[in-house]
Amino acid sequence: MLNVGVGRSDITPPVGIAHGGWGAATHERAEGVDMPFYATALYVTDGDLEIAIVDLDMGILTFGIDSQIRQAVQASTGIDPDNLRLTATHTHSGPIGLGSWLEGGKELIAPYEDSLAGRVTEAVASAKWAAKPAHVGVGRGECAININRRPALPNGELFTGRNWEGFVDREVGVIGIDGVDGTPIATVVNYTCHPTILGPANKLLSPDYPGYVRKVVEQHVPGLCLFLQGAAGNCGPTHGFIGEVAVAEWLGTRLGLEAAKVRLEIDPVPRKERLIEVVASGADLGMYEDEPTGEPDDTLRIVNHFVDLPAREMSSVAEAQAEYDALEAKLHEVRKTGDAAAIKEAVKNAKRAGITVSSARIGETGAVNMRIQAIRIGVAALVGTPIEAFAEIGAAVKDRSHADQTLFSGYSNGYQGYMPMADAYEFGGYEVNTTPYAAGAAEDTIEACVEAVNALWR
Repeated sequence: MLNVGVGRSDITPPVGIAHGGWGAATHERAEGVDMPFYATALYVTDGDLEIAIVDLDMGILTFGIDSQIRQAVQASTGIDPDNLRLTATHTHSGPIGLGSWLEGGKELIAPYEDSLAGRVTEAVASAKWAAKPAHVGVGRGECAININRRPALPNGELFTGRNWEGFVDREVGVIGIDGVDGTPIATVVNYTCHPTILGPANKLLSPDYPGYVRKVVEQHVPGLCLFLQGAAGNCGPTHGFIGEVAVAEWLGTRLGLEAAKVRLEIDPVPRKERLIEVVASGADLGMYEDEPTGEPDDTLRIVNHFVDLPAREMSSVAEAQAEYDALEAKLHEVRKTGDAAAIKEAVKNAKRAGITVSSARIGETGAVNMRIQAIRIGVAALVGTPIEAFAEIGAAVKDRSHADQTLFSGYSNGYQGYMPMADAYEFGGYEVNTTPYAAGAAEDTIEACVEAVNALWR
């Protein structure tokens, strides 16, 4: 039998920290907090294997922070670092990392990042301490708060907005974990949508809609809720890039209610009905009992599979860094003028140059070595990748999986950039222009993910 526990710690950044990742923003520091940021951990063991999955309210999980957390968790709990899944929600209303173009609030970044390993370890340790016998069930729903985000202008130029004709994955994947007495322990929700409801005008630290999803689910279902971001590379919210947190709450509530409905219908134990008796009344009343028909699937397995993917040709790291340094210096001078329009232009240029540097570093050897982590918990499979995968990737993996329910996550175990489908390269657009991968990498990734998932059932 599986033993499962959940734990949570507060990882809210300090007010005043360098904030937001928007080239169109003119503010630098976060001016307040919309709602807390959390690290929510799920611990699962079969008595031999120990696995922990952590949902983090973060924008990007760098490999540096990822490594620090793994080392701290192992030292405190004994969990093998390879058996830890760290998944960022990818909120765009969190702090910016070190090396950004922002100046105000930069001094708070390093102390905050240094605190994360200890805070996350607290959540994992609490989850392990709380573990008790449990069973796992699955369900799925649908919610239309997302949309393909790659529309085109009349001249064919792509921008980030609403493409009602483009591919979108609206499945709400849910895993429900109950104690043997039927009391819910945890709910895991998987959905595909960039947390970009809050845009350049927002000055508050916010987990965006995933924070409200968790809040709503926990209002209706006992236990804690984890949110695992999906293959959101080309999918965003139907209402995005705005400053009103009420809209993030609205969309998050809609998704949370759908997830809660699905969760309340999950029973991990297989059952069949049995008629006990018919009681005479105004009408004859049938009295039924639902009897267990077998034991739930309590299999626990994990696979860490590495694949080499082709990198596209791009500027060298040195060339990209030189351009960024020049644009950052120009931004520093422009900020002194107080000219909002000029600042926006300079911020945009510096941000785009910074993205080029990141992509150049990821693909500088000509190939990208990527980890695919597949976990089986009973009848459910959870696939984790460190990319901003196009939604077609996640949908294909889920469609070809042997599991009753498969949750596909990007933004997991580090970060290695956007991954478009091969047919997107001829059209260009933000994701194609910034990807470190050559065309065909997405299709290779699908095959590798399917292989990793199905190995869990062999």
